[in-house]
Amino acid sequence: MKKFSIGYRTLKTAVGATIAIIVAQYFDLQFFTAAGILTILCVQPTKKKSLHAVYTRVVASTVSMLFAFLFFEIFGYHPLVLGVMLLLFIPTLVSFRVIAGFISSVVIIMHIYSQANFTLALLYNELALMAVGFTAGLLVNMYMPDTQAELDYYRRRIEVLYAQIFSEITKYLRDGDTLWDGNELVKAIDYINKGKALAFLNVENHLMRKEDGYYLYFDMREKQLEIIERVLPKITALPVIVQQAELVAVFTEELSENVHSGNTARHFREKLAEVKEEFAALPLPSDHQTFLAMAALYQFIEEMDAYLAIKQSFKGFQ
Repeated sequence: MKKFSIGYRTLKTAVGATIAIIVAQYFDLQFFTAAGILTILCVQPTKKKSLHAVYTRVVASTVSMLFAFLFFEIFGYHPLVLGVMLLLFIPTLVSFRVIAGFISSVVIIMHIYSQANFTLALLYNELALMAVGFTAGLLVNMYMPDTQAELDYYRRRIEVLYAQIFSEITKYLRDGDTLWDGNELVKAIDYINKGKALAFLNVENHLMRKEDGYYLYFDMREKQLEIIERVLPKITALPVIVQQAELVAVFTEELSENVHSGNTARHFREKLAEVKEEFAALPLPSDHQTFLAMAALYQFIEEMDAYLAIKQSFKGFQ
């Protein structure tokens, strides 16, 4: 059995519906409970989705009143007329791309059908219900919990994991240690996915923002992880530990000590260029096994340059 809990969205839904019904009752609107239903339909996971929900429901409800007036006043208030009207009404909403507003529009249609008389008073009543319900939904959804602490948590955990990964690479290059199980890679993927999902919600909750520094950060780390996953098999399968491995180990050790959100990629790319020069100055391979090891190390250096280039292109948190 899942643990019982009340989330902030549930709380906002309850508060919003209550406020909408109280206001509708205060103004003595018919079908005042419908204001609560309209509010519930507008409480969405993000502000942008809530605005879009209101838009689709306003359009759909307006179209529904037009359909109700034409069909019921011309052909009568009969179940068959209602059925035919719905057959045409639903495709109309689909063509207008507001099918998400179908439920709220049907609520209004049923009000009109139950009254069996389309009057100006009824029209004003339904417009007032829409105004109260949709406004209450928007107002309660303007509050969104601050996600920065959670985003920072994911960021820090990913940086710790990356540091551990490079530390393990350093150990292998020096000692040929193969006891590492690679669990940090699995955890990093999980944190990246959670961080990106949360950062996307953060963008959706800022009406004028099209991108988010955290989302770009997690996307950058995801691209870097693809490179790490690609080169790890080559490093952990070195046929022999050659002299050049220590040069690379010194570099990865320093890199493991400097994994953070600041942008020091240029500095490390310069160091990597120095490693290349020292690498080239060392003696050529004397046998096939040594050749394969040196080739794998050189490919690792090239991939690390690509890894750092991705970080260098990251503009940081603005």
